[in-house]
Amino acid sequence: MTMKKSRMVLEPEFQIAEVDNRIYGSFIEHLGRAVYEGIYEPDHPLANEDGFRMDVVELVKELQVPIVRYPGGNFVSGYNWEDGVGPKEVRKRRLELAWRTIETNQVGTNEFADWAKLVNSEVMMAVNLGTRGVDAARNLVEYCNHPSGTYWSDLRVSHGYREPHKIKTWCLGNEMDGPWQIGHKTADEYGRVALEAAKVMKWVDPSIDLVLCGSSGTQMPTFPQWEATVLDHAYDHVDYISLHRYYGNRDGDTANFLASSLDMEQFIHTVVSTCDYIKAKKRSNKTVNLSFDEWNVWFHSNEADTKIEPWSIAPPQLEDIYTMEDALVVGSMLITLLKHADRVKIACLAQLVNVIAPIMTTAGGGAWKQTIYYPYLHASRYGRGRVLNPLISSPKYDSKDFTDVPVLDSTAVFNEEKQELTIFAVNRDMVDALQLECDVRSFDGYQVVEHIVLEHEDIKARNTHDEPNRVVPHNRGSAKANDGSLECVLPKLSWNVIRLRKK
Repeated sequence: MTMKKSRMVLEPEFQIAEVDNRIYGSFIEHLGRAVYEGIYEPDHPLANEDGFRMDVVELVKELQVPIVRYPGGNFVSGYNWEDGVGPKEVRKRRLELAWRTIETNQVGTNEFADWAKLVNSEVMMAVNLGTRGVDAARNLVEYCNHPSGTYWSDLRVSHGYREPHKIKTWCLGNEMDGPWQIGHKTADEYGRVALEAAKVMKWVDPSIDLVLCGSSGTQMPTFPQWEATVLDHAYDHVDYISLHRYYGNRDGDTANFLASSLDMEQFIHTVVSTCDYIKAKKRSNKTVNLSFDEWNVWFHSNEADTKIEPWSIAPPQLEDIYTMEDALVVGSMLITLLKHADRVKIACLAQLVNVIAPIMTTAGGGAWKQTIYYPYLHASRYGRGRVLNPLISSPKYDSKDFTDVPVLDSTAVFNEEKQELTIFAVNRDMVDALQLECDVRSFDGYQVVEHIVLEHEDIKARNTHDEPNRVVPHNRGSAKANDGSLECVLPKLSWNVIRLRKK
């Protein structure tokens, strides 16, 4: 039988945009074991003097995560940030209503800023626009970013932090269109408070960037009217608008699940169109870009989460254990973000440790990598540079919710400074390998240095605490370049990273 064929043409002049490194961001919320037993476990044998697990630190550093959103998420809409600063022994325990747990507040703003430095990352701070508003938001910016000589900045100094944290990127609340949200608002209510918070936050520190809450997802009945309304209020004072999207294979339909990124792409197109409509309506010269600050696969843990005892401390919540097929969907979502790097400037894989996360831990024990760790690692490491706009021809298939799904999902990033070209590719075919021929004649002298493949004969295979290396990438891919042509075979249901460098 003849192998299915695909073709790609890459030209260095055909570019989409420079990758903003923040596109490889992540997210830590005060939820489940993300903070406690995740990044922070003072009694752990590998904890440092501040209580942070250094085994987790090393795994995060390996990912080269540039920015981490904090402290939520739904959590932030009921959070009093003052509870998490000052001497730990006097910090209040609170009922945490978003996830029905007890929050001990042993980790707060300063501790998280310390942890972010440990992992070579920046903080993307969210302010509470649910139960609080303009006053608490401006005070938090002053506490974090003002040098000294005022009440809130001097309070930070008294807490042992003479130098300001200089947090650049701030979220104006979280998912405020969701009825599940503490302090849920209509679009006009949120648009007004977001505008006023944005104004005073930038009066305190004009250098910051602000992310406005978009819809919680395309399933919301108000989407995309919510975006249009809140942007109508706050357009002149914000820099980004947020998008959130999760996918799952609840029906056991792998072909349909693997096509999820087509929905993600349509979501991006719609929000871009809405932003640009408001730009035109306001006769503005400013472009509002996108912060896709929650994205991932999330469905495995839904049933287990209904059985959690309320008002416990850091229970195991949202602990999806990911499969090989989940890793493929995450790979396609990363490819989709890169394809839209002209407008998607920030993105946060939600989340980073234990909660729908690439990294898992056991209390007092080890840490291990989920299947989704690997496409995230590869994209973050090798997807820095300019995204190219390839010409791709591929076989297609139809699924329950999608038509003309390309079997080959691919993009490429060119790092001119390092003289490196990286092709990211997913073969969605459930039966057959796919032959790829790529025209790289414009990259004279470039040779394949590595072809990484993530694959497994069992699409449902997972990594676990007991089998942490069941699904791991290998570098035995077949890619070879000769006389301006790159040829390889992409195994069925595989994630591929083909790296070329000028010799």
